[in-house]
Amino acid sequence: MTCSPTMADQYQYNTNEEKIVKDSHTKEIDLINRDPKQINEDVVKVEFEDVIAEPDGTHSLDGVWKLSYTTFTVSKYWCYRILSAVFGIPVALLWGFLFACISFCHIWAVVPCIKSCLIESQCISRIYSLCIQTFCDPFFEALGKIFSSVRVAMRKEV
Repeated sequence: MTCSPTMADQYQYNTNEEKIVKDSHTKEIDLINRDPKQINEDVVKVEFEDVIAEPDGTHSLDGVWKLSYTTFTVSKYWCYRILSAVFGIPVALLWGFLFACISFCHIWAVVPCIKSCLIESQCISRIYSLCIQTFCDPFFEALGKIFSSVRVAMRKEV
């Protein structure tokens, strides 16, 4: 006797799949567009023409210029690839650790401290407001009544 999955079983299965898809640690990464937010657009996008340029009247041999271009481009490409292969994972580990520490401090220290200060300042501001209303308001109201009958007139004498 075979047992077909019930609607509840299918719903549980679909829910589990959605959780896996939405999990940020297992999300698909784009291997084509590796800088989708373009944070390194101006910084490290250095081409041969940005570094080496020969002004008019001072040109090397065409073969030398082409070989220099190829040498620059290929060496930059492979040097980056080798450095990223050797140091990419350890540096990513360090950056992950650093941002985890920053997140931890922010979540467990900075935000609670700010919230605590806001709560305390609210309490102090209520006490301060009460003191102003109790002592200063009547004083300045009395001064206002005293000086309300004062009239200032300006006369121009010739």
